[in-house]
Formats: sequence, structure tokens, C-alpha cells
Amino acid sequence: MNRLLFTWFVASLLFAVGCGAENGSQEKSGAEKKSAGPVGGGQKKGDPETLVRSGYDEKEMDAAIARARKEVDQFLKEFEAKNGNSFSVKAPIEDNGQTEHFWLTDVTYQDGKFEGMIGNDPGIVKNVKFGQKWTIAKEDISDWMFVRKGLIHGNFTMRPLLKTLPKNQADAFRKKLANPDQ
Repeated sequence: MNRLLFTWFVASLLFAVGCGAENGSQEKSGAEKKSAGPVGGGQKKGDPETLVRSGYDEKEMDAAIARARKEVDQFLKEFEAKNGNSFSVKAPIEDNGQTEHFWLTDVTYQDGKFEGMIGNDPGIVKNVKFGQKWTIAKEDISDWMFVRKGLIHGNFTMRPLLKTLPKNQADAFRKKLANPDQ
């Protein structure tokens, strides 16, 4: 899947994940479009529609990030075998004491580090921009995902958000996930 299609796909599914203000991090992904957005979650005027600031269980989000890190070798096995497409990793990026999480697209992996392109405009941090190259150590990612046979594998940080969405939206997301109940 090319970057434009990936960006549309992520934006259309509102792949947005925020880590709460109490732990000092924010998370988002997907599109560069800015708006007040339909997802709520404490959005502020000018936030990208995919930025979710609150409304989800922060402990579940922390557990999702821990799971992604624990299972990153599984992702790498699929990545190296080219057993899917649209391989992406999520990178927490810090600036002035705040953290925002970005999906990196067009990723490569070498010497324990992923390199990819920032997949959306920032909403919190100011030290990156859409399309910029970014490198992150394998152990520092906050999520990973890829698509195989039309289903998304990984994207664990989406799961805590499902409870916060209207039922029809959450059901649509679940249908796109390879393992929606995990």
C-alpha cells in the first residue's frame, strides 16, 4: 500500500490513540488533516481529527504499548519475510516535556533500529513534520502493524479506543483487525 493510500486508510479508520496527560504522553496517527474531528476525546480546536487526548483507559493503553514491545520480534519476522504489506511502527516523539506518538510509514530495519517517514502532521510536538525521516530503536516503539489479506495485524493501541467509539464505528474497526479480541 503506498503512503497516500495508507494515509487515507488510517484517516478513514481514525487510527488515533492518545496516552493520557497524567503520564505526559499523547498519541496519534494517520492523517495530516486538521479539524475539531468527530472522535471527541478532549480534542482542541485545530487538532488533527485523529488526535485523541482522553476518554480511554490509560492502564489498557500502557498494556497495549507493552504488548507491542514484547511482540516486536513477531512483527520483524513477518516484516523480513515480506508476509504482508503496509508495515508501520509507532514512535513516541518528545518535545518540551510532551510526547506524541506517530506512525512511521515506509519503514526499514537495520542494526536494531527502524527508520521511516512521519505519517502525519504533529498536533502536540513541534520538532517533527509530515514526511520527515525518523529513526527509533526497536525497544522504544509504542506499536506496530501490517496488513495481510485485508486484515490489520498488531495495532494494539487501537483496542483501548474501541470502547470509546460509537458501536457502529467500533464494530467497523473490529472487522479490520486480524485478532480483534486480543
